[in-house]
Amino acid sequence: MEKNMEEPLSSQREMTHQHTTPKHSKGGLITMPFIIANEAFEKVASYGLIPNMILYLMRDYSVGVAKGTSILFLWTAGTNFMPILGALISDSYLGRFLTIGLGSISSLLGMILLWLTAMVPKVRPPPCDITTQSCKTPTTGQMTLLLSSFALMSIGAGGVRPCSIAFGADQLDNKSNPKNERVLESFFGWYYASAAISVLISLTAIVYIQDHLGWKLGFGVPAILMFLSALLFFFASPFYVKQKPSKSLFTGFIQVPVVAYKNRKLAFPPRDSDGWYHHKRDSKFIAPTTKLRFLNKACIIRNPEQIASDGSASNPWSLCTIEQVEELKALLKVIPLWSTGIMISINISQSTFQLLQASSMDRHISSSFQIPAGSFGMFTIISLATWVILYDRAILPLASKIKGKPVQLGAKLRMGIGLFLSCMAMVVSAIVESIRRRKAIREGYLNNAHAVLNMSAMWLVPQHCLNGLAEAFNAIGQTEFYYSEFPKSMSSIAAALFGLGMAVANLLASAILSAVDKLTSRGGKESWVSDNINKGHYDNYYWLLAIMSSVNLLYFLVCSWAYGPCVERVIKVSDEGNGFKEEALSNISAIVKDEV
Repeated sequence: MEKNMEEPLSSQREMTHQHTTPKHSKGGLITMPFIIANEAFEKVASYGLIPNMILYLMRDYSVGVAKGTSILFLWTAGTNFMPILGALISDSYLGRFLTIGLGSISSLLGMILLWLTAMVPKVRPPPCDITTQSCKTPTTGQMTLLLSSFALMSIGAGGVRPCSIAFGADQLDNKSNPKNERVLESFFGWYYASAAISVLISLTAIVYIQDHLGWKLGFGVPAILMFLSALLFFFASPFYVKQKPSKSLFTGFIQVPVVAYKNRKLAFPPRDSDGWYHHKRDSKFIAPTTKLRFLNKACIIRNPEQIASDGSASNPWSLCTIEQVEELKALLKVIPLWSTGIMISINISQSTFQLLQASSMDRHISSSFQIPAGSFGMFTIISLATWVILYDRAILPLASKIKGKPVQLGAKLRMGIGLFLSCMAMVVSAIVESIRRRKAIREGYLNNAHAVLNMSAMWLVPQHCLNGLAEAFNAIGQTEFYYSEFPKSMSSIAAALFGLGMAVANLLASAILSAVDKLTSRGGKESWVSDNINKGHYDNYYWLLAIMSSVNLLYFLVCSWAYGPCVERVIKVSDEGNGFKEEALSNISAIVKDEV
């Protein structure tokens, strides 16, 4: 009898195993090399094109420095904005796999087009006439082809960058695995490490190839790397876990003002009443907060028939939850402080002028080797990464051990320190450029913009390091501020806000540059941002940014005071008693990826 009972149970277990095995047959560590390689190759390829692009525009397309820099600002703005759109499309319509795949193809097509502009002479203007010093401007068709390559690469970045890390987490996230959190932590570590290494390779190896082997190979190598990126990603397609798209959090943000407007004529229910507002089951909210009270009308129940049998709204465009309303309020509340970070991104984005400065200075570190002008941005990344490691692993634990209690710098304080350091970076940039320009004039190079001065380019390193430290303080503090102030359901918004800030900064940087160029060149005067770096006044341009940064710092202090105290962050004492470890953002190396 017992044997007969065991046989059906055994058969049932075997059938259950057969049904559950396929569920876990996909995903896992086997997919990690393909996902990380896809992201790494995309970064090496795309970031390797940016540093020297102004030289390509000026030398091969006869574009002035002001117009060329504005084009690059707009390209970077598009690249920073598209990931927000990509995240929306991925969450709501296509899913992460298809979004990454289409993004990889778009980036590849863009890089192939850019490579063709270097390979085919007819798709770019003819070389300048040396005897007459005259240069033909690019035709509409030639410019359209170049800008199309930029647009395709921006669209590609919008597909790959917001989805890659989440898609990797989908492959490893197995709640039944007791080591699930450790596996995810390890993946995030490798992901961000590969991102940082990729950027360093792009700022050194790719830039070196462009400087010494020309544009044909300099653009060809990134195109080949992007081809490998797409090929490896699609090669592992049968092994991926492919989550279906779901409702986007951004959709909920749009629904709240729409429903609040529809209900604008409704009267508010009595303060102490219950049952008037729609909320999720087991919600801690009974009624919404009184701040931004007009949005509360979005969750007022007009008719019991608006509630479905499962407790959700039958039409989310007619009734929202209290949680949706409070999430939008939390977002609106941080907007003023978020806007203070735009100025630091404007300062960081001035790489074009730093490239031209480096090109006019002695970059030799030995008699046979000189640092490529486009590689000086690596000092920003190195200083950022160095500070992140020292702060998280040495300074905080040591300070906590000395004091005998957890020591930390608040998120808003670090944001303010970052803004101050960014202002100092612009001051140093202005001083160094003033010294460089005076030396160029003394050596008789006023009319020779391509002359190399007897002045070491290492003078530029301090401003790069200050920019790196400023970004380390402000970007990490900014992201941590969002994570601590937002509900858990809004954690994805933190990175989106940071990317949006950089996109807005690039647009404003382009507007500021165009205004400076137009205003300072009136009456036939030489523009501050002249094509001839020795005739122009880049130092005055830096002083202008320094003044704007100082005003922005005062604006930050007002916004910080108006916001009030932040949510207190939890700090845990380590089990070994050897120090303290921050729980909220120990994985702060993520900002290395965002910064670059």
